[in-house]
Amino acid sequence: MAIAARRAGRTRGRAARARPNAGLGMRRGLWGVARIVSLITSVVVGLILLAIILVLLEANRDNAIVDWLVGAADFLSEPFHGVFTPDGRKAMVAVNWGLAALVYAVIGGFIARLLRR
Repeated sequence: MAIAARRAGRTRGRAARARPNAGLGMRRGLWGVARIVSLITSVVVGLILLAIILVLLEANRDNAIVDWLVGAADFLSEPFHGVFTPDGRKAMVAVNWGLAALVYAVIGGFIARLLRR
């Protein structure tokens, strides 16, 4: 009887010690997801900012790389088209696409921070 009681006590002790480690594994998994969210956010924001620079410097749109970068940024910033209507294409791109990059950075950072908690 005493042996069974000791074994039961050991089992409960092991289970109690295992619980914090299970949380640690889950936390590590969420940290990994947070890193992926941060990486994706950084790539999207970087792409939009690079495209803004290309438009402001009047890069050659006949170049396939420039055309792809500007087209991708145009697609990503589409919900923000027409938020502000300054005179000239360069100003419109800089303001609206810059707003898109800012919103993506804030939302992506917020989601990553939530996942790290």
